[in-house]
Amino acid sequence: MTAPILSVKDLKVTFAIHQGKRWPWSPARSLHAVNGVSFDLSQGKTLGIVGESGCGKSTLIRAIAGLVPPSEGQVWLDGAAIDYNNRRDMQTLRRRMQMIFQDPIASLNPRMTIRDIVAEPLIYFRPEMSAADRRNATRDMLDRVGIPERNFNRFPHEFSGGQCQRIGIARALVSAPQILLCDEPVSALDVSTQAQVINLLKDLQAEMGLTLVFVAHDLGVIRHISDDVLVMYMGGVMEKAPASHVVDAPRHPYSQALLSAVPVPDPRVKTTPQVLNGDLPSPIDLPPGCLFQSRCPKRIDACRNVRPALLGSANRQVACLLEDV
Repeated sequence: MTAPILSVKDLKVTFAIHQGKRWPWSPARSLHAVNGVSFDLSQGKTLGIVGESGCGKSTLIRAIAGLVPPSEGQVWLDGAAIDYNNRRDMQTLRRRMQMIFQDPIASLNPRMTIRDIVAEPLIYFRPEMSAADRRNATRDMLDRVGIPERNFNRFPHEFSGGQCQRIGIARALVSAPQILLCDEPVSALDVSTQAQVINLLKDLQAEMGLTLVFVAHDLGVIRHISDDVLVMYMGGVMEKAPASHVVDAPRHPYSQALLSAVPVPDPRVKTTPQVLNGDLPSPIDLPPGCLFQSRCPKRIDACRNVRPALLGSANRQVACLLEDV
């Protein structure tokens, strides 16, 4: 069996916050954004991470990228543990792992032309390259994402959202990373542009052998691009399985509710989204039992006190106490 290129083990991210009046002696409380997430990802595969807003998806991949300091847990890249406090480790991480952000326009420097934006990573990661080689690499990468050379001296505000996301993809890939972390890269785009960007990512993945971690809240998008899916709720993993398993036959009640909300583009098919009643628990004061029990339509008494572990086979793992799940 091939060793995974990216391994995450029991990763946790907490933030210290002060509520109400902040006195010098008042203790900080912990906001639990990510609660013990683990997964392995093989070379050339795509892991989709899905869940509603605030479930910890973006915090998770930002912690993997070192943009948010992990509180606990460990990340391995090609079998080597990453020390986020070691400058050399972080330089290696940045060179081999790049990120695409949710807001395509805000993620680009408005004072730089797109030629300079895309060339900038080469200055940092490939200082041995000549100026001519950087120009050629920049031109080739922008051409691959569909930006013609006549536009290279324009600024980000002169492009549409979809074009800016293509520029962001070019910037991320110009230094030839192995792993691409995608933080809801299509959520700010219209449906037709979403399809174009997703197809572009799939084509580039096939050409360059990329490994993707793709965050979204839409299971329809996740199914189209992912090999495996991680369903998150309140910072924890509710279900982990191949994309076809999760989309065609979700086992966890939360996964079922998410899937029921996906619109079907066929007027002959009538769907009824499942409404989740109950209060969302506070990430500052997590319940002792199942994280989903306050909103779960299938909860049993044991759910109030027992935190279910993520159990199952290699093909599917579910964090639920129900025997029929």
